[in-house]
Amino acid sequence: MKTVALLLSSLMLAATAHANEPAGAPAKPDLAKGGAISSQVCAACHTADGSRGSPANPILQGQHAEYLAKQLTEFKSGKRKNPVMSGMAAPLSDDDVRNVAAFYASKAAKPGFAKNKDTVALGEKIYRGGIAERNVPACAACHGPTGAGIPAQYPRIGGQHGDYVEAQMTAFRGGARANGPMMVAIAAKMNDKEIKAVSDYVAGLR
Repeated sequence: MKTVALLLSSLMLAATAHANEPAGAPAKPDLAKGGAISSQVCAACHTADGSRGSPANPILQGQHAEYLAKQLTEFKSGKRKNPVMSGMAAPLSDDDVRNVAAFYASKAAKPGFAKNKDTVALGEKIYRGGIAERNVPACAACHGPTGAGIPAQYPRIGGQHGDYVEAQMTAFRGGARANGPMMVAIAAKMNDKEIKAVSDYVAGLR
């Protein structure tokens, strides 16, 4: 009888624990599977661990998993336009997206450096204080003083390739990238010199 009672008690506890789990909660990301996707699908452009590859491609190391998952999902849906990335993201399942995003997020981002000493002061001024006369907010207001961003809302940009940041801001301004309405509105008020300066400054943030 004691054995039966213990068994029933254990089953009741297990059932209670299961009932208290959030309905439809996603499985915990599998970093090993994410690493495999990185090596097999992403490495040619982003390197196997998402570190400092070509300046034309973003550094993925240390980027927020939620942000990466959002971008991959929007490449798949066509909300963010890029023929190469749309093709790469298309075969990925929701689990694949979650796993590879978590894999890159688990890596420590390596520091970068600004390249143009002549524009550092202007870049810092815009990043820290915005451009008041055109109602351009400080970049730090959303991305933080070190460019760390806020998970699920704003990406980490500190240490990112300046060339890539410049290309994205120019794409926002010109309408080629439209999946960030706030950035579209901000970039529309900035000229080439300002975009280039703040993009280069961002590369050296840490």
